[in-house]
Amino acid sequence: MTDLLPLTPDELLTTTRAVRRRLDLSRPVPLEVIREALEVALQAPSGGNRQKWHWIVVTDPAIKTQIAEYYRRSYRAYREAGGEPTDPTAARVASSSDHLSEVLGEVPALVIGAIHTGGGDLGGNQAGLWGSVLPAAWNLALALRARGLGTTWTTLHLQYEREVAEILGIPDTVRQGVLLPVAYTKGTDFRPGPRADLDAVLHVDGW
Repeated sequence: MTDLLPLTPDELLTTTRAVRRRLDLSRPVPLEVIREALEVALQAPSGGNRQKWHWIVVTDPAIKTQIAEYYRRSYRAYREAGGEPTDPTAARVASSSDHLSEVLGEVPALVIGAIHTGGGDLGGNQAGLWGSVLPAAWNLALALRARGLGTTWTTLHLQYEREVAEILGIPDTVRQGVLLPVAYTKGTDFRPGPRADLDAVLHVDGW
């Protein structure tokens, strides 16, 4: 088993950050380490314990390059639509996101979390569907962090979900939910991020 960082549960939960600039693009990530993290991740809940999730791990440079190009197209449109950030925090996030969009194809591994839907129109409130795969994807981020690796939650490639599915041979009955670029991190000293005050979002016994 891979050695784990000496983190308490609270430290693990509060220091698993979105890692973009500090992804180590030069250090290979063994598939066995990702498998080990996925074994932990798949202890997450799923609707009816049906576990209809699927995990596509991409390490082939040519395939990563193709996926990264679709991600870049979507990201450019997203950035242009959003305009320039007006505060330092947003500017920092935008700058690191710009960086990720340029190097995504160089990240050692890309992991796509997907779920079998049976096909057809998803329609209506989809919380039950995505609640059966996204918790496991976050578990994966935590398990990777515990092993000295980092990732960031990305969904922009879903603008080209069908094209990416064709590249990877994903059937029409399976929908993608998240893409996690995976690499060892440059250093492991991550800190909790800024968040809104709890009282601003907490409601007790009603809104």
